[in-house]
Amino acid sequence: MQDTGTDGAAWALELRGHAGGLAGLVLAWTLRGAPHAYRATDLAQVAVATAPLSEADAAKRVFDGSRPLTAAGIPVLEALAEVAAHEREAVARPIVKGEVSARLAEELPEPFLRWCRPCRATHLYEQVFRLPALQAGLVLEPGTSPPVMRRQPRFRPPMFARLGGEADPRFDVIRGHLRAYPGARVRDAATFLDAPMKEVRAHWPDDAVEVALSDEPAARAEPRFVLAEDLDLVAAPPRPDAPAVRLLGPYDPYLQCRDREVLVADSDRRAALWPVIGRPGAVVVDGAVVGSWRPTTKGSRLTLRTEMWERVTRRVQEGVEAQAERLAAHRGLTLKDVVPAG
Repeated sequence: MQDTGTDGAAWALELRGHAGGLAGLVLAWTLRGAPHAYRATDLAQVAVATAPLSEADAAKRVFDGSRPLTAAGIPVLEALAEVAAHEREAVARPIVKGEVSARLAEELPEPFLRWCRPCRATHLYEQVFRLPALQAGLVLEPGTSPPVMRRQPRFRPPMFARLGGEADPRFDVIRGHLRAYPGARVRDAATFLDAPMKEVRAHWPDDAVEVALSDEPAARAEPRFVLAEDLDLVAAPPRPDAPAVRLLGPYDPYLQCRDREVLVADSDRRAALWPVIGRPGAVVVDGAVVGSWRPTTKGSRLTLRTEMWERVTRRVQEGVEAQAERLAAHRGLTLKDVVPAG
């Protein structure tokens, strides 16, 4: 569960029946360098699964951070391992990210560093800093901004000793992508991971079965896949007796698919739901996105503003109001009202 935004992973978990917030879980920078919540007991497996698949994959995942390293003749995986060693040493106690970054900027040579105009400081390329953290045995303190980094007790730092291709199938991120987004294409998984398509294709599960979307034009369709063990569930999903209404957070896993046109066909609605900055949440009914929502808080009271894309039934509107009450309680607030946007 990605932990981005006010509600983050805790709200996504509550919607899926886990009401304990982040208790018993830890946060770590992993996929796309974003903070994600994991079971502490799974961290060793997660560290392997979320490591790059190869040197080429590592170079892709750090974006522009790979150019100066390559020019200096430093393999990216070697550079990431070096950063992990420095981060491990720097975080002997819980410490704010900025302090760790400042220390590493003094210790590491120029190919690791860049001038950051917004910060008016020299520091590591962002993904070069974030991706090694879990490999160094470091996690994030929940609810801290700026983030506080700390060592995870009883967790031996792997330091990139094993790469993503060696992951246990249960934790393999490509299998996980197909499980979460059945019908995904190779390029969807590659985009989700910030990995090269060539590397993702080389690690594609042998038991992935090719399928087609009934309403996708065959002339421009790319192969889509479902894990063989999930075929029956995808072909005949369970149908609820009453409309299942959910207010999903902006970074809820359901909204993280990369073939967004399948989830939201209209291009203007896609642009409104996934803007570059300031994403709203999504109103979802029986799996279909039917609108968006934004919260406004004043004192201890929450107002939810919804923009419905089409007319909804009274039962659905009541479901939205019930979900808004639930969200307010989750935040420790009182719901004031649910009103149309505008």
